[in-house]
Amino acid sequence: MWEILKEAGIDPAPERCATTWADFLRSQADALLACDFFETVTLTGARLYVFAVIEHANRRIRILGATAHQSAAWVVQAARNLVMDLEDAGCRARFLIRDRDGKFPQLFDALLKDAGIEVVLSGIRVPRMNSITERWVQTCRHELLDRTLIWNQRHLCHALREFEQFYNTHRPHQGIANARPLHPLPGAITDPEQITRLNVRKRERLGGILHEYEHAA
Repeated sequence: MWEILKEAGIDPAPERCATTWADFLRSQADALLACDFFETVTLTGARLYVFAVIEHANRRIRILGATAHQSAAWVVQAARNLVMDLEDAGCRARFLIRDRDGKFPQLFDALLKDAGIEVVLSGIRVPRMNSITERWVQTCRHELLDRTLIWNQRHLCHALREFEQFYNTHRPHQGIANARPLHPLPGAITDPEQITRLNVRKRERLGGILHEYEHAA
């Protein structure tokens, strides 16, 4: 096939020099954010929508809120809160990946552009282009929402705050060498006596749904 195209004067690999999506993600990881909505249902049957943003480089998650009515005004206010949070944290993001959902008004992109963040749209029905966010949503469902009976919006927000803190400060992540987004890995234990006499304490969150383990001081 390559020889046939070459003889016909057609470049057999016209896109070989183009930047791929994977190359873009790797090269811009330190300045890349991604966001998405996902939904959950309370015991009363109310449908609530959660909006979350994740940093590609360190996997830090920011849950911007949950609402039953994802109006344009609510989404725009979430964008304002995100910009202020990023400024307070000293995060220099340049890009934000989002899908083409109609929940995002034009003002959402405009606010981020004013803050120096360019919005990058994923392809239509291509969730793998936002795979890190999709993976976090799956983690949140598997480790929290599928194991919790959510009463109402207030209960959901409380559970999400606990999970956000657990995810950012304690839970190790394979994608970043088992580190935690807001804390480095603890030093290795080399003393044989400490290895044979490990004093590990357990802390439970949300009534035992989440478990934290640490060495006693």
